[in-house]
Amino acid sequence: MVSTIVKADFLPGDAPENCTICTRLTAFRAANKKKYPAFYNGPVPSFGDPCHEVLIVGMAPGMKGANQTGRPFTGDYAGDLLYATLKKFGYTNGTYQSVASDGLTLKNALITNAVRCVPPQNKTIAEEEDNCRPFLINQINNAPRLRMVLALGLVAHNSVLRTFGKKKSAFKFSHGAIHPLGDNFGKNITLIDSYHCSRYNTNTKRLTTEMFEDVFQKIEDFLK
Repeated sequence: MVSTIVKADFLPGDAPENCTICTRLTAFRAANKKKYPAFYNGPVPSFGDPCHEVLIVGMAPGMKGANQTGRPFTGDYAGDLLYATLKKFGYTNGTYQSVASDGLTLKNALITNAVRCVPPQNKTIAEEEDNCRPFLINQINNAPRLRMVLALGLVAHNSVLRTFGKKKSAFKFSHGAIHPLGDNFGKNITLIDSYHCSRYNTNTKRLTTEMFEDVFQKIEDFLK
């Protein structure tokens, strides 16, 4: 049996393993450690190629996904669709097996979340998004080749806009929309939106595999 979690590798500027900035999330993690002692139950570090052109930003770890395995989008349905699409467009080495110990690596892409700890009822609050923003800024600063940010869902979209000091009214979320953000952090970065690849969105057909792949096709065309 392959272990469901492995020791996390933290990139420079990631949320610390023992982060206690958010009182609500710290308490929720502590409760989860008692309820699910075999789970990772910590701030989930970013995963992928440190020298990437594409930064993928989700909302937060899923309770029985990344919070269990310790790797973004690993162990739940959202990861099944995301990693299959990454493979199709050439961003992976190895085979995704829904566990952090599967040996999978990414090339030219990095995956992170707007909030690094699993939130109660899978809902973040503005204070937690603000508290985690410095870690997102650190990753942008530490990515010399970054050209495009993919926001998975509205929370990620708004977090990216606040990170770049942009008004939400000027960059409205829309699936497949491309938003040039201009020269920021010494880089010319573009934001692209997608509905979150959650089971709910796919079950309701708000997001289909074809729609998700279309976003990655736009990214591929942009990077040429």
